[in-house]
Amino acid sequence: MAKRQFDLAIAGGGLAGGLIALALHKLRPELSIALIEAEDHFGGNHIWSFFESDIAPEHLWLVEPLISHQWDSYDVRFPKYSRTLNTGYRSILSENFNRIVRKELLQKSLITSSKISEITANVITMVNGDILTANMILDARGGGNFSALEYGWQKFAGQVLRLSKPHGLSRPIIKDATVEQIDGYRFVYSLPFSATEIFVEDTYYSNGDELDVETSHQRIADYARTQGWDVAEIKRSEAGRLPVLYGGDFDAFWATHDGVEARAGARAALIHPVTSYSLPMAVRTAMKVATLPDLTQDDLDKMLREYAAKHWQHCKFYHMLCAMMFKAGKPEQRYKTLEHTYSKDENLIARFYAGTTTRWDQAALLFGRPPVPITKALPIMIKYR
Repeated sequence: MAKRQFDLAIAGGGLAGGLIALALHKLRPELSIALIEAEDHFGGNHIWSFFESDIAPEHLWLVEPLISHQWDSYDVRFPKYSRTLNTGYRSILSENFNRIVRKELLQKSLITSSKISEITANVITMVNGDILTANMILDARGGGNFSALEYGWQKFAGQVLRLSKPHGLSRPIIKDATVEQIDGYRFVYSLPFSATEIFVEDTYYSNGDELDVETSHQRIADYARTQGWDVAEIKRSEAGRLPVLYGGDFDAFWATHDGVEARAGARAALIHPVTSYSLPMAVRTAMKVATLPDLTQDDLDKMLREYAAKHWQHCKFYHMLCAMMFKAGKPEQRYKTLEHTYSKDENLIARFYAGTTTRWDQAALLFGRPPVPITKALPIMIKYR
């Protein structure tokens, strides 16, 4: 039975946990840190993306080494219109994330292929019987118990395609909602990695989390065919399901996770409610942890609990928009909420994704004909006012 002692143990080597470890390594190098991951690599099998305006300039140093691809603008396509927005867009491949984590952190900090069976005060026990002790423990494992919350699902399957001829795209298509609307709000997401390599993702905002990956792969092939792309090779595949949170009892949610009070990422509901994007909040959380004046378990517990609760309250307007999508309109009309949002001012849209929507922005987004029936929209607006 192996035993190791650290100042801080981070359970979960995904995006949230890895960014916290990288920030602490840079700003608090005196701390001994353990980053514990159940798989044999950090970051899983993911492509994370974010808008340039999502990250504060003073925090860019944390994510810049991780960026795999970047563009100066992006497109959206809806039944009523198509539009180009001049906001930078960035993507991080989990392979690059894993490489940077291994390059920057000390070898003794990297604990992989270690599934956790139990976390108690200052002790983490692995399935294989190994024990790790730490002065502080932070839980950044993905997912969690969302039974106390109201939510729908964003589910997706994506593939990196190598084409026999150039695809012709110079920038990403973040949302192509001109495709057939199936199982709720459906759109196709395309990231051009090179002239002949493109990531295409089939995405749904649905009531349930069931995902037929083979069917999504077929729809990706069909979409490529309609774009005139000849697929020579499928280089990579990924799939996932993310909760789209729009209501419930936050205190009850927090209480369902026994053992560790200090939590980050989806386990703390630190995600964007509408998009389920986790990277912007993961960066902010990492910087708050790394700059906490007194880094003790009590201080860590208190700060992260308060930060998550404040984020939940701050997102009330976004919860309302999600509730409109999932509860007020017909599933096949769900896309209209985002079609309405994307018709607004470009700077407003950037703030929308960054989670910094102002009162004026909220008024502008609610102005005009609602994208859902008014008889169903009003009760939701009253509930979330």
